Amino acid sequence: MSLNQPRFTDETAAREWLEAQRWPTGRTCPHCGNADQAKIRALAGKSHRPGVYQCNECREQFTVTVGTVMERSKIPLTKWVMGLHLMAASKKGVPAHQLHRMLGITYKTAWFMSHRLREAMRPLPGSQEPMGGAGKVVEADETYIGKVEEAQPSKSRKGRPHLKTGGGYDKCAVVSLVERGGTVRSFHPATATKANVQEIVKANISKDSRFMTDESRLYTGLSAHFVEHSTVKHSAGEYVRLTDREVHSNTVENYFSVFKRGMRGIYQHCAEKHLHRYLAEFDFRYNTRTKLGFSDYERSCKLAAGIAGKRLTYRRTDEAGRYLHG
Repeated sequence: MSLNQPRFTDETAAREWLEAQRWPTGRTCPHCGNADQAKIRALAGKSHRPGVYQCNECREQFTVTVGTVMERSKIPLTKWVMGLHLMAASKKGVPAHQLHRMLGITYKTAWFMSHRLREAMRPLPGSQEPMGGAGKVVEADETYIGKVEEAQPSKSRKGRPHLKTGGGYDKCAVVSLVERGGTVRSFHPATATKANVQEIVKANISKDSRFMTDESRLYTGLSAHFVEHSTVKHSAGEYVRLTDREVHSNTVENYFSVFKRGMRGIYQHCAEKHLHRYLAEFDFRYNTRTKLGFSDYERSCKLAAGIAGKRLTYRRTDEAGRYLHG
């Protein structure tokens, strides 16, 4: 898609495009929820900039950015729309320094813009149905990301115990669930204990699913929860077992390969308190990949539609409930 599209260079075109994505069936007041177009009017005149509307139901004024991750931003909408497109179209992500150079904004602004767009990629809590279902296969696996430090007492600076993995400390656990031929959900539990991981699995996967993992003890005991729980034994060199179906966890491992290449090659460093948003970014692009019928433009449209109902400020860098709801 050409980067010379009007919405990338003209403020009016950018605003109209955002309005079309946020309000596909007509404007809705973000203050009171009124969607009666007869009670919403555009304000004109020298005292009002283009794109300001007034709701005659609650008498409040609003624009397309009110009640979104873009609210109160002084960044031009053309730059927002360009940044949105670049993050949606880049398979392994785009670093803040790259946005800073391409958009002509400061690095600090580009960094904050990136996090707000990642917030827009996150599904609203409670908006997702359970994964899988009758006849469907869901795979689960865990991985660890972060720097490896020399052996030392296994406590972080804040005193929270960290899991020892691969001969090092201070790594963050990531658990991902992938429905074959479908979507992914990733989580960052405080610690990858059996109880925490199984709570995530049970809260997000339909009991009617066929569940597949490696031989990790984190998943033992789940056979009674699902119609089937099959495992492959990686420690014995088994990666695929052919029965009446393919038993493997290769799909979720392929997702991890893209995620890790992006985190190591593009972003290089991620503070633990922001990890859940990076996971949301990679989940979003996987769930809107070409194989599922999405083009770069359609992915951008879906991201633009996700800006509503979310806010992110500098002070709010973490959120409760992220472990079970992505």
